Parts: sequence; C-alpha cells; structure tokens
Amino acid sequence: MVDPLAMTIATNVAGKITDTLTDQAQRAVAAIIRRIREKLRSRPDQSGEVATLDATVAVGGPSAVEALARTLEQLFAADAAFRDEIRELWDSAQSDHSVTNIFHGKADKVIMMRDVNGDLTIS
Repeated sequence: MVDPLAMTIATNVAGKITDTLTDQAQRAVAAIIRRIREKLRSRPDQSGEVATLDATVAVGGPSAVEALARTLEQLFAADAAFRDEIRELWDSAQSDHSVTNIFHGKADKVIMMRDVNGDLTIS
C-alpha cells in the first residue's frame, strides 16, 4: 500500500482538486510542488522523475497519481525530514481542521463522513 500522505499529495496535484481549494490551500499545494521539484532535481540520476511530476501536474489522471505517489513514497522513505517538511506544508493548508476524504478507484457507492455521533445504520 502506498504511503497515505504520498497518495493524498499526488491526488491533489494530479486531480486538479487545487482549483477548488481556498487561496491558502492553493498556495500550500504550489509550495509542495515547488519543493518536490527541487528535491527531484537534486537527484541527477533520476531526471525522469521531474518529467513524471510535470506530466502529473499537466495531465493528471489515475496513472499519473499512482506514478507520483510511488515517487513520493520513495523520497519519503529515503528522507524522513523531507516527508516532515511536506507534511508541514500540507498541514498549513488546513485552516479549519476539517477532514479531507479522498476516494480513488471504482465503486458503486461511496460514503464519506465526519463526526458521526450515535448509532449509524447504512444499508
């Protein structure tokens, strides 16, 4: 399973979700993209990864999300401080402590919710 933070970032970058975010969140995502690009460029033997990021931003789609998530997962595994930096940037986009639900895949029915108090029956 792909790192949840990597998948969240990749989905937001590739899914064009940033178009619907607040200004603060859009700035945070832009900063994350810049920081990822800088990190990828610092690895001269991995120039294809910058192309993956650029394609993800330009084209989007499920395969782009998956490719970027895998690249981020590798970067996070190799550098915990980088993961923490990206996490901090991502958290800066969350001004109201809300929950972001992301669904990726195919399903007949998807239910996402927050703050359920009491009994809940779904049929």
